[in-house]
Amino acid sequence: MKIREFEVERWMNDYEETCRYNLAETCVRSLTAGELLDLSGRRDEVLAELAATPLTYGPIPGSPRLRGLVAGLYATQGPDNVLITHGAIGANALVHTTLVEPGDHVVAVVPTYQQHYSIPESYGARVDQLPLREEHGWLPDLDALDRLVTADTKLIAVNNPNNPTGALIDEAGLKRIAEIARRAGAWVLCDEVYRGVDQTGDGFTASIADLYERGISTGSMSKPYSLAGLRLGWIVGPAGLLADVSTHRDYTTVSVGRVDDLLACVALENKDAILARAHRITRTNLAILDEWLGGRHDIGYVRPSSGTTALLRYRAPIGSYEFCTRLLERTGVIFTPGAAFGIEHTVRIGFADDTETLRTGLGLVGQFLDSLGGS
Repeated sequence: MKIREFEVERWMNDYEETCRYNLAETCVRSLTAGELLDLSGRRDEVLAELAATPLTYGPIPGSPRLRGLVAGLYATQGPDNVLITHGAIGANALVHTTLVEPGDHVVAVVPTYQQHYSIPESYGARVDQLPLREEHGWLPDLDALDRLVTADTKLIAVNNPNNPTGALIDEAGLKRIAEIARRAGAWVLCDEVYRGVDQTGDGFTASIADLYERGISTGSMSKPYSLAGLRLGWIVGPAGLLADVSTHRDYTTVSVGRVDDLLACVALENKDAILARAHRITRTNLAILDEWLGGRHDIGYVRPSSGTTALLRYRAPIGSYEFCTRLLERTGVIFTPGAAFGIEHTVRIGFADDTETLRTGLGLVGQFLDSLGGS
């Protein structure tokens, strides 16, 4: 089986560890283990629980405690509707592996995380892409989606909140997607890894798993919960589907680590405090980015409604890989090239890491843009 190079991950692998100002990071500023213990208010008890944890295999689908906590993030789901995975990247891969066969028809809304079209392509599926349009606020044209979906469509893959644009499909839009899928009997995989950091309200939008009988939600501890180092995610969907997924999962993952499972439980038992922190960071930092962009004529964006990333369109007459490479070499600032998502003359910024890094990095980007204008 051949598969395309994963462009975003290759870029991050090559440059993320050597940059000085990381404006490509997509996780809300990571918590340390000590900060997690402090947020829990139960440092001694958690440490005692950790000390007593046997370092053997854990429950294969995830501990009942963790699956119950994940189910609590949804309106109508129970523990039997939850399967714990090795990150959301593992969750997405398992869903595609379980559902997609050679010759199947898949519709992927793009730009998105590359898994959602490259994996089904590698399995021999026919993949139609529905491109998001900047002039439509990076939201999908659902009439166009309706035309793409046919009687033999097996899967519709969407990403909400969207990576890289931060666009957010509301509940009415998700219900329309469900109606389109229902007509064809298709599954809807909604990668909801950024769910929980909307720019308004409690931060949560509706989940496809709660709206459609064939809706599948994937998520993780990485983005809003600031714990990417746990490498822990989940699939939420019908129990029958999860049984099929488990068959495939047995070939790749025995269980997630027991320490990871325990720390994820501690985090989700204190999700209100963790998400309040995430909201402060994402809302403060987006306001800083918004103000900076308001003072420039050579770069702009559609303001994201959720998530931790935005897609910036610049006016300089160079491709995005060259733009990002020159920016990194001259300033130490890293963005992600928009071409990695198939949208040239754009860059993806992550605005949810350290606030001072964001301020300093934006200042250096401004100097870089000024030099491009001068040349």
